[in-house]
Amino acid sequence: MAKIIDGTNIAKQMLDELKLQIKESGLTPKLAVVLVGDDPSSKLYLKSKEAACSHAGVIYEKYILPKSTPQDELLNLIGELNESDTNAILVQFPLPSGIREESVVEAIDPSKDVDGFHPVNMGRLLAGDEVIAPCTPAGIIELLKRGRIDIASKHAVVVGRSNIVGKPLAAMLLNRDATVTVCHSKTRNMAEITRRADILAVAVGKPRFITADMVKEGAVVVDIGINVVGGKTVGDVDFEKVKEKASAITPVPGGVGPMTVASLIKNTLSLAIAQRS
Repeated sequence: MAKIIDGTNIAKQMLDELKLQIKESGLTPKLAVVLVGDDPSSKLYLKSKEAACSHAGVIYEKYILPKSTPQDELLNLIGELNESDTNAILVQFPLPSGIREESVVEAIDPSKDVDGFHPVNMGRLLAGDEVIAPCTPAGIIELLKRGRIDIASKHAVVVGRSNIVGKPLAAMLLNRDATVTVCHSKTRNMAEITRRADILAVAVGKPRFITADMVKEGAVVVDIGINVVGGKTVGDVDFEKVKEKASAITPVPGGVGPMTVASLIKNTLSLAIAQRS
């Protein structure tokens, strides 16, 4: 039976530590969050982010724009936030069709890019400079660290190659001396590869995609997926069966999600400190 890595509890510890660090820094970091449209899941994410900011002592500014907002108007708002006293800027994805995510990411000042998606920050990440790393991969690394999971010399398999999770997570694992394989929709014989993973991280957006026969005995399994099946939130891993085989596993909900939010607060503080110096 696998050890369940409790992301909710670890994230709470992390937020308590950050609250103390913010108090000791003498700073009052300010985070601006921009939402375009009324996507229900995005609104839910914003609530958890707002609660974390309130707990840690971060000023939270919310900008809600209608779904019909043209790209130019969104870029103008980002330009204004770049020039303001805001320390960190987050644009909630996904964006409505008609707005290019790449254009939005590139419009954010890299020194205020709390998500770490700007090409400058992604380049730094690949070069081994993780001052600002994307929140979900950063949360996963912290989860493994606090869960006492060794990364160095392990074979880590990342299923999914998105710019938000898969690619940066692979880079961060590599930065910590793992041997990394990335699987994606065009990978052949995926199960043969996942069965060789000491650490298996999955972010494909398909409910229970990873089954027990795809997992090595004693592997550490990180489930990054969030799916709703029959009104119940489930991950990309068949949790009930895989936990019988893995040595450690993250649940959904209560695994990676809370760590993503805690990492957002950590990044906000890091940006505020960097801007002060």
